Amino acid sequence: MALNIVRLFNFFKPQKKDFTSKEIQLSFPQAKFQQIEKIIGDTISNKNIYVEALIHRSFLEENDQYNFSNERLEFLGDSVLNLIIGEYLFNKFPQEEEGFLTKVRAKLVNRNALSLVAENINLGDLLIISSNVPKSITHNSKSVLSDALEALIGAIYLDRGIETCKNFVQTNIIEPALKNGEHLIDENYKSQLLEYAQANKLAIPLYQIVSEEGPHHDKTFTAEVLIEGKVLGEGKGKSKKEAEQNAARVALKRI
Repeated sequence: MALNIVRLFNFFKPQKKDFTSKEIQLSFPQAKFQQIEKIIGDTISNKNIYVEALIHRSFLEENDQYNFSNERLEFLGDSVLNLIIGEYLFNKFPQEEEGFLTKVRAKLVNRNALSLVAENINLGDLLIISSNVPKSITHNSKSVLSDALEALIGAIYLDRGIETCKNFVQTNIIEPALKNGEHLIDENYKSQLLEYAQANKLAIPLYQIVSEEGPHHDKTFTAEVLIEGKVLGEGKGKSKKEAEQNAARVALKRI
């Protein structure tokens, strides 16, 4: 599967310049490449691919000679990440059924988990962003950090191959989570609330987004959850799904 993804990635690869602009060179001195090598535990062969992995879309707004960000590598990294974690869990839990494996994988690759890994390796310090965007925003944005981590995984895969990629994912994502028992914690509060409603013969919980605040690249959503017309919980989040989960979590504490 991963091989087919790479073929598609390369087939639709757009024409683009090397990373020779002064802006990028200033943003990415040699010390940062050394930092990446320390993070991935291997030497870098293709510097360009790592720079691409760390270009945030906001950078394009003031550098129109570039028409690409890290979004393509994010797509590739997401596929590689799911493959590596899927294979690891398949071998780690030979007695478990598909449902368990799917839930654990979803927990390991969700936005919260990946953004925490990105924070732990200080990935936010390496991002190339617009000078108009405060670094505090990108450093605190779970979506920006998790997307950058997936893009980095895509870059590692293309540059160093699957084994280096496996080592990185296992060391930084899988093993810390399994060691801490995080895979056993059910944080799908919406599912828990639905089960409660069904068990008590109540109406299915309904969610609605009641407000959106902040700039386009850093929105905060507020959601409410209602059962039989009564608001049981309200939650905020950087995505609609996160806001709904937080609303369900509040509701579970109240019922």
